[in-house]
Amino acid sequence: MNIRTNGADGHANIAQRILTRLKIKQLRLLVAIAKHNSILHAAEEINISQPAATKLLKTLESDFNVLLFERTNRGVIPTQSGEALVKHGKLVLAQISTAAQELDDLREGLGGRIVIGTLLAASAQVLPRAIILLRKQRPKVSIMVRDGTNDFLMPLLHSGELDMVVGRLTEFRYREGLTQEILCDERIVVVCRKSHPLARQKSVSLDEMSRHQWILPPTQTTLRRQIDSAFFDQGFSSPSHPVECISFLTNRSLILATDMIGVFPIHVVQREITDGQLVIVNCKLNITQSPIGVSYRKESILSPAASSFLEMLRMASGEFHPNEEAWTVDQNHAAG
Repeated sequence: MNIRTNGADGHANIAQRILTRLKIKQLRLLVAIAKHNSILHAAEEINISQPAATKLLKTLESDFNVLLFERTNRGVIPTQSGEALVKHGKLVLAQISTAAQELDDLREGLGGRIVIGTLLAASAQVLPRAIILLRKQRPKVSIMVRDGTNDFLMPLLHSGELDMVVGRLTEFRYREGLTQEILCDERIVVVCRKSHPLARQKSVSLDEMSRHQWILPPTQTTLRRQIDSAFFDQGFSSPSHPVECISFLTNRSLILATDMIGVFPIHVVQREITDGQLVIVNCKLNITQSPIGVSYRKESILSPAASSFLEMLRMASGEFHPNEEAWTVDQNHAAG
């Protein structure tokens, strides 16, 4: 089945069907079927019988005159129309959940709730500062922070499970439907432990560095692609067999315990450099500086709590002025 529409009249007819016939339970069922690829498991998730689920789905397909799911040897798979409705269904359900949570929080005097995604670039200074500022202004706001890479966080942002994502701004493939604000710039540095053979060298070539083991961001991250390009532009292959990890605690322990080399935004390793545990490697790895920013959905209205947090992010980034001269002094002291 396919929807047959004619221009504006067809669009109006579909819009009218959505407004008058679409039920929340149907949206929940659609999202659950797409999640499980099974009507039975979807029915169990929303606590109805399988026959009832099948009837709900058939009613929905009949109302919209379109096939939403196909039965295959891989399970129940959404059609193109099904994928479109599931995508928007997730957003609708997320907005309803957010509204319900906010009303409940306000009733109990909690002041709202926000869910933030964060990348490594923002997790050390900008995000904590913003949370501290928000706590002073709205101490009863509930805050959840989820970390990961853009490949993990951006789908959650698009589906409405996150209010915003803070970190290095995404590449073009994730920008559709998003508003992105630049908050501040970051400098990328190559670091090693103070007893590393390269720590005391005034200048280190890429050839020398390529002989050592590296810790790098995963291949799907913007920073990793910039690192690979920097090596390629100077006629070298990117480091072979690196440890790929976004956990700073893990990376920090590996670098301090071995002769591995790591690449980080400088403010992430500021304390370790200041304490003399880590040293900046004096190399000519030309990595483009990328801004730290915040991304949120264009079509959604931020809750009062999320709007306040966005303002706090802007304030926190305005205070973000890395003292690179001080770090250089600490680095030289540590090398000595």
